[in-house]
Amino acid sequence: MNEDSLLRPAVALPFLLVSLIWGSTWWVITGQIDAAPAGWSVAWRFLLATPAMFVVAAAMKRPLRIGRAGHVLAMLVGITQFCGNYNFVYSAEMYLTSGIVAVMIALMLVPNALLARVLLGQPITQRFLIGSGIAIAGIGLLLLHEAREAPLAGSVWLGVVLALAAMLCASVSNVIQANETGRKLAMVSLLAWAMLYGTLADIAVAWLRDGPPVIPTAPRYWLGTAYLAVFGSVVTFPLYYTLIRKLGAGRAAYNGVAVVVIAMLLSTVFEGYRWSLLAGTGAGLATLGLIVALSARKPAT
Repeated sequence: MNEDSLLRPAVALPFLLVSLIWGSTWWVITGQIDAAPAGWSVAWRFLLATPAMFVVAAAMKRPLRIGRAGHVLAMLVGITQFCGNYNFVYSAEMYLTSGIVAVMIALMLVPNALLARVLLGQPITQRFLIGSGIAIAGIGLLLLHEAREAPLAGSVWLGVVLALAAMLCASVSNVIQANETGRKLAMVSLLAWAMLYGTLADIAVAWLRDGPPVIPTAPRYWLGTAYLAVFGSVVTFPLYYTLIRKLGAGRAAYNGVAVVVIAMLLSTVFEGYRWSLLAGTGAGLATLGLIVALSARKPAT
C-alpha cells in the first residue's frame, strides 16, 4: 500500500485523532473569550504548551540545537502559526460561532495547495482539484446558511475578515515548515522553538492591545486552557505537521474539512447552531470532497 495513503493506519489514525481533538477545541475556545481578553487567552495557552513541548522533545531525546536557519524557520512558524493564527481565531470567535470559524479555516486547503506548488514544487492533481471544487461548494453552502441566519453585516463581517486572516497565517506556517530546512529538523524540536517564539510574540501583542496581564480565577477557564495547550497543541501539532510531510500541504489541509463537521456538531449541541437542508447539503458536499481529494496518491515532487 502506498506509504502516503490515507488508508494506512500510520496516516489514518493521526488524521482522525487530530480531527477529533481540533474539532473539540473550537468549542472550548468559546469558553475562554469572556473570561479574559483574547490576546491573553492565547498567551496563557502557549505559556503552558511551550514547556510541555520542550519536555516532549527531551523525553524523545531529540536535539534542541537547530542552528541559525532552524531558528529563523522556527521564528517564522511561531509568529504565523502560534501568534498570528491564534490571535485572529480567538478574535473571530467574538463575532462568529465556533462552527462557522472552523468552516472559514477549512478554506485553507486552497492557499495550502497553491503555496506548496510555488514554494515546495508539489504538483496539484486533477483529483485534488475536483475534490477541492466539491468541498468548496459545500463550504459555500454552509456560509450561505449562516448568512441567512445572521446577515453578514457590521461586526459579523469583521469576524469573517479575522477568520480569513487566521487561515492565511496558518497556511503560510503549514507550508514553510515542510521546506528543506524544516525536513532536516526533528519535528518536536522545531515546534518547541516555534512555540517559544510564538509565545513571546503573543505576550507582546496581548500587552500592547489589551494592557497588563489578565489572570482569570475560574477553574473552568484553566481546565479549558490546559486542554487547549496539551491536547490542542502539544499532542496535535507534531502529528499534523508530520501529515503535511506525508500527504502534501494541500491534502493534509483536508483535515480542516473533517474538523468542520465535528465542530459544527458540537456547535449544534452547545451553541444552538440550527441546521437546515442547505447546511446539511453543504456538510455532505464538504465530506464528499474530502474523500475524493484524499483518494488519490500524492504526486511526486
